[in-house]
Amino acid sequence: MALRLRALVLLVFVAVSASGATAWLTLREADRQVRDSAAADRQDVLRITAGLRALVLADGSWDGTAGLVTRLSRETRQRIRVVSDTGTVLADSDLLSGHPARPVTGLPVTVDGAPTLRLPAGNGLPENAFVTISAVSRYRAGHDYATCLQRANAPVQRYLDDVGVPLVREPAGGPGTACRLAGSVVDDSQVTRLADVCRQPGAAATGCLQRFFNRELLDLLPGPVQVYVGAVGTATPRFAFLPVLAVAGAVAMLIVLAALLLSRSVMRPISRLTEAAAEVGSGRLGARVPVAGRDEMAVLAASFNHMADSLQAAEERQRQLISDVAHELRTPLSNLRGYLEALRDGVLEPTPELIASLHEEVLLQRRLVDDLQELALAEAGALTYHWAPTDLGDVAHSCRTAMLPLAEAAGVRLIVDVDDDIDGPVVKRADSDRIRQVLTNLVNNAVRVTPAGGEVRITVSGTPDQATVEVADTGPGISPEDVSHVFERFWRADRARGRHSGGSGLGLAVARQIVLDHGGSITAESTVGSGSVFTIRLPQHAPASS
Repeated sequence: MALRLRALVLLVFVAVSASGATAWLTLREADRQVRDSAAADRQDVLRITAGLRALVLADGSWDGTAGLVTRLSRETRQRIRVVSDTGTVLADSDLLSGHPARPVTGLPVTVDGAPTLRLPAGNGLPENAFVTISAVSRYRAGHDYATCLQRANAPVQRYLDDVGVPLVREPAGGPGTACRLAGSVVDDSQVTRLADVCRQPGAAATGCLQRFFNRELLDLLPGPVQVYVGAVGTATPRFAFLPVLAVAGAVAMLIVLAALLLSRSVMRPISRLTEAAAEVGSGRLGARVPVAGRDEMAVLAASFNHMADSLQAAEERQRQLISDVAHELRTPLSNLRGYLEALRDGVLEPTPELIASLHEEVLLQRRLVDDLQELALAEAGALTYHWAPTDLGDVAHSCRTAMLPLAEAAGVRLIVDVDDDIDGPVVKRADSDRIRQVLTNLVNNAVRVTPAGGEVRITVSGTPDQATVEVADTGPGISPEDVSHVFERFWRADRARGRHSGGSGLGLAVARQIVLDHGGSITAESTVGSGSVFTIRLPQHAPASS
């Protein structure tokens, strides 16, 4: 599957998943709110029935139902209809507000007008029977007293006593009428009979006493009422799923379109990179891609162009190397051929001097070939290293001993300066022979370019983490534009110098690769007229892969 298609599929999957999750969360939250709304409706029902219950206990009748229903309907925003047990409408909020009565919905809730006795739990059945009969007597006395007060237009104030029986409070300052609150009369024999009738365990006895209370006051207690809350057309709201799904689908489509645009903007540069990479792979190293912006694709395009530049430069260096090798070999091989043909034809006599010259020329060609082979091995990582703790001070002194005859012949002072006070010159993991090879190459070049009376100094120093070796000469120096090329193959600061005076031109390239294999670095600094300084820096531990 193409990358563009895979990216598009992934983005579509993410879009659909995100939209689906959003829709699910929205539906769940909406459903919770609907359930909360239904619970709120139930709370309204409980509030309405509790208000009606409090009303009948306070007034002893349903006479004030209309006013209470009007107030509760306004506060709860519910349609309320109260119907007596005989079917008479006691109050209807629609009619009370001047609107036509709407059909009711749902099942009614029954509100009983009889008070509920709160008999002491610690009493025995005879004691509770006495309390029940006493409550019946007090209720009748209170009812008669309230009726008398109402006829005299005196205020009636009711309250619940300890067992839940609504009683009439005597007005402050006396009744001001001929009304008198009679005391309760309890018949002991009736108490005994009631206790015998209700002699049942637990709650059954309490229920029996409650039924006796209701039966004895049947002619006085207000009957139960049926309460309807709500109307047709105002049922519990249901959440509409289709709009949510439509919005989720629209969001998903927008995300898909955005994904298409994004994939196009991303895949276009990738397509260009693919085409350019194919051209580079086919050998057309001049292929480049445009760099626009500062995002990751721009960085990738710039990296590709840099890679292509590097490949093109490497190709040019390879061609130059082949050209340089051909040039380096052509002239001496032509000379050898000419001398050998002259000897074969008898034009020249095979004198010892001529044979020695030809032998030296062959040795120079062998040295060039060996240097090329060693450079190829070094760049391929195939050089053999023997790792061991190495004292760079000893390497420097050994190099001086080997190069001293050449320096004395050139009239150049060769000096070694080692800082023995620190452990830096001792590298814990290095190949002493390869380091000596690098140092010998640097000293050899320095001695060759330093005029008689000059000086070449080898300085060894360092820290516990890094060792440093410097080879400084007092030669003519190298121009600033040439310093960056000193480690290239066949490069010579003096173009007029040949291999007899300037070497093969490969020594510094080999030295650089050896130092890199040690995890170090080699740099060159030079000032025209003041000499040059080559610096080798080696870490205490060579790379583990070396």
